[in-house]
Amino acid sequence: MILKLIIAVMLTGLISGFFITMYELLITFVTHFLFMGDPFKTVATLPTWYLYFLPTVAIFIVNYLISKDTNIREYAISEIADSIVENKMILKLKTLFLKIIASTLSLSTGFMVGTEGPSAGIGAMIAYHLHKLFKLPSILIKMIISVGASSGIAAIFVSPLTGIAFAIEHIAYQFIKQYVGYLILASVIAFALSVQFLEPIVFRHSLGRSFNSEYILINFMFIPFITFFIYFYLFFKKRLLHFIDLEIFKSLFKYRNYIFALIGGSVVGTILLIEPHAAFSGKAIVMNLINQETHISLWFIFMIIILRIIGTTVSIYANAVGGLFLPLMSIGALVGYGFGELVFYFHIPIEPFYFAAIGASVFMGVIMKLPLTAMVLAVETTFDYNVIVATGVSVVLVEYLSSLYFNIRKKYVTKADKIEKVS
Repeated sequence: MILKLIIAVMLTGLISGFFITMYELLITFVTHFLFMGDPFKTVATLPTWYLYFLPTVAIFIVNYLISKDTNIREYAISEIADSIVENKMILKLKTLFLKIIASTLSLSTGFMVGTEGPSAGIGAMIAYHLHKLFKLPSILIKMIISVGASSGIAAIFVSPLTGIAFAIEHIAYQFIKQYVGYLILASVIAFALSVQFLEPIVFRHSLGRSFNSEYILINFMFIPFITFFIYFYLFFKKRLLHFIDLEIFKSLFKYRNYIFALIGGSVVGTILLIEPHAAFSGKAIVMNLINQETHISLWFIFMIIILRIIGTTVSIYANAVGGLFLPLMSIGALVGYGFGELVFYFHIPIEPFYFAAIGASVFMGVIMKLPLTAMVLAVETTFDYNVIVATGVSVVLVEYLSSLYFNIRKKYVTKADKIEKVS
């Protein structure tokens, strides 16, 4: 049985790496096809009606696909595993391909969701079918789905350690002593394949093990700054949009998804019109900011922050198929870079790109309640003690400050989701 499990795990890593690589390349191809080139360069040349038409039609198609198969939408990996164990969910190959189509439509038309959610889901689905193919014991379902999820994350981030940490924090903590070897095996195989074709997030200014103690005080100043933006994000998502969802659309529940789809398409179209860099998953923003050497104006940074917060939350409510990992990282990177630029105005000699790297990990780690993944992400992308120490301190303190007024959960379920599950 151990040999069958090892073979299944290796195949999970190999197949996941292949599928995720193809998935990422597909999104790039479709994006360039729909926007007739690099959207950051071509949006200004496209007619206004097209910028509204494209995301609106795409999100209506996505919602139509979800109405035919609810398993397409984003669920936490732990929820998928529990549902399968309780025989409440069956992951069909048809669902796998429809999820790829729905996610590609969401991401390629400008919705502010990430590739990591579908990647983890795709990896989990592949692992689930290999579990069935090899007729492994049902007790291993959760473990094998964890293996698949970590493979998907490792492949899409081109980062094996981040994939392993993600799976551990999401689902596999109870299996860590016994099964962590399988997580490692599948993740490194998926990484080894994807790294040949995809670009990892790399911090090119790393000082390695050199630690600058002068940054300590400034790091503590950064904590209330980023906490303010986390409060704003949570207020907008959990209070304002949630109130609209529960109260204003209560009598229109039957049409709720289509109303939010219309709102989502309109918001994304407006954001594309104002500033295309504020749209899409946000990976380009993160990679640019953490390696930025020239200064960016504060008004431009804060405009992008506001647009991305609005766009990300509306994308979620519109049922765009994608994750939150990258969008939250992009918001955090913008907040961090903005802080660095603000401090620089007071003639304090710091580099904004350091705080972009710190902010990216902290914002994601706090909102998704993944402090270990945030630390591992900081280690694997920067290899810089200044970033790693600041991330570790900040993610814990900011999460505490945020929990004083908000009950942050790993999966925030709207009333619409709950009713749909019951019916």
